[in-house]
Amino acid sequence: MTATPGTVPQPTAPCVVVAGLRGDSGKTLVSLAIAIGARDCGVDVRGFKKGPDYIDAAWLGWATGTPCRNLDTFLTGDAGAASSFARHAVRRGLNIVEGNRGLFDGVDWQGTHSTAALARLLDAPVLLVLDVSKVTRTAAALVLGARALDPATRIAGVVLNRVAGSRHERVIRQALESVDGPPVVGAVPRFAEPDLIPARHLGLTPPGEHMALDALRHVILSRLVRCIDLDRVLELADVSQAQAGSLPAVTAVQLSRGSQLNPGRVVIGYVQDSAFSFYYPDNLEALEAEGAVLVPVSAIEPAALPEEIDALYIGGGFPETHAARIARNRSFLSSLADRAGSGLPVFAECGGLLLLSRAIVWKGQRHEMAGVLPFDVSMEAVPQGHGYVELTIDRANPFFRVGTEIVGHEFHYSQVSTPDGAIECAARVTRGKGIGGGRDAVVYRSVWASYTHLHAIGCPEWAPAMVAAAKDYRAGRGGTIRTE
Repeated sequence: MTATPGTVPQPTAPCVVVAGLRGDSGKTLVSLAIAIGARDCGVDVRGFKKGPDYIDAAWLGWATGTPCRNLDTFLTGDAGAASSFARHAVRRGLNIVEGNRGLFDGVDWQGTHSTAALARLLDAPVLLVLDVSKVTRTAAALVLGARALDPATRIAGVVLNRVAGSRHERVIRQALESVDGPPVVGAVPRFAEPDLIPARHLGLTPPGEHMALDALRHVILSRLVRCIDLDRVLELADVSQAQAGSLPAVTAVQLSRGSQLNPGRVVIGYVQDSAFSFYYPDNLEALEAEGAVLVPVSAIEPAALPEEIDALYIGGGFPETHAARIARNRSFLSSLADRAGSGLPVFAECGGLLLLSRAIVWKGQRHEMAGVLPFDVSMEAVPQGHGYVELTIDRANPFFRVGTEIVGHEFHYSQVSTPDGAIECAARVTRGKGIGGGRDAVVYRSVWASYTHLHAIGCPEWAPAMVAAAKDYRAGRGGTIRTE
């Protein structure tokens, strides 16, 4: 049930896919180093993240100075991913696509929707980041094995990561050269301070919460960039031969331009702060394309919801780490509860569900939230849902017609507590976890709250539905429920 809109275009742009043989191989730091180093040399750089990850994408956006786009063929289909790349890739410069998991790891044994599959779709060379901890010649076997498994995936270069010293590096280089392996274009030592970007329960700490970004940039420039042959990377990516206008016109997937047809512009707020930062740029742009004016609001700054908003979008993030501060922000929480009770359309994903709950239980402490939904949410020590999600809408709700099929993803350590009995949900989960019991998407009046994150390209019904609900609310018809 994955999204497959349109015919797949064949994008051509100077590009390199940074991949690894497993998670935690060093892909993110190498991608950041290439991006920051190339920009420091005057190269225009754009970043893309394979998969649904928000945090790595945010770091690539920080490094490139432009919004990072997620390329996920499960969520958007091949055409959606290729068209997004074609729309946002730079023609004269470098496009970096950071992979996820291992190079060939996908949703099945064939590696469907893997980083390798995306590299083939984009016809892009792969720069393989290889963790060489405690290996020498075996590193050559790993690279050759990856090449042999899928010759159509062009492994054009290797960056050795966590190198123990000059002898370690020399032996691995010689081993690769002896078997005609791809060139080594970088060797990154095992740093004394491995946590340049600290990690926590959902992955890396987002850049918006990193306390020393200038110092981090300096470390990357002064230490990491020097370990990578940027000229060789740019050569592999074919930057020197990039021609303006080389990308084809995008015809497969186009965001609708409803604002040209609907001059009555509604105002949609979205909660944007250090607690809530998980938004795909494509989703916000899709709302604007439908004619909405977007207004950022904060759940941690002491202010009520703006009176002028006609709908509210609450994305994911880390409300649990900010729970005490949010709980003290009674002006915001009270206004959120009042407006939701009056029929304000609210679309909440994961962290947004936590904000709408009665309370978040985090590290043994209970923190009061908005109380729009009749349950507490407790944070657990291990993930409660992680991976792609498929939903079938089977009950009336404010945004989607019954029978609509939706693809998305989830990653949450929280679970819903239901002391008052079962929760009414609008969607049947055919893949994934959701709220639990094979259900997701709690509905209250014009509120939708789910653990499932949606991508606007893969769910073209979403943005028009949000704007339609906002228009109904403005016209005094709040609480409209879609059944057909």
